Amino acid sequence: MNLATALAAGHRAEVDFSGTVASTPRFFFGTRTRCEHEAFVVRAPQGSVDVIDNVGLAPPIKVQPGDWVAVRGEFVQDSHEAIVHWTHHDPTHRHVDGFIRFHGQTYA
Repeated sequence: MNLATALAAGHRAEVDFSGTVASTPRFFFGTRTRCEHEAFVVRAPQGSVDVIDNVGLAPPIKVQPGDWVAVRGEFVQDSHEAIVHWTHHDPTHRHVDGFIRFHGQTYA
């Protein structure tokens, strides 16, 4: 599904999109996974979303504001924000694998 459709519908969906990094990455530990995550805002033509990547499963990406990225992951929207997560492989093979492409390299 494209990001515009997911944003309009406001429900979980696998999305593919590309856009410009709009924030400096921040790092935090997931409350459920207890793994370190990297998060940054991506501004796409369809809208802006927080991209959240589990750096326990995929290496951190040295993005900076203004960088161009392509993203595949699961879109989720709650009352506060729109996010795309599962931007990495699933070692248990129960979820669709995602990725982030940056400077010709795929991080998954």
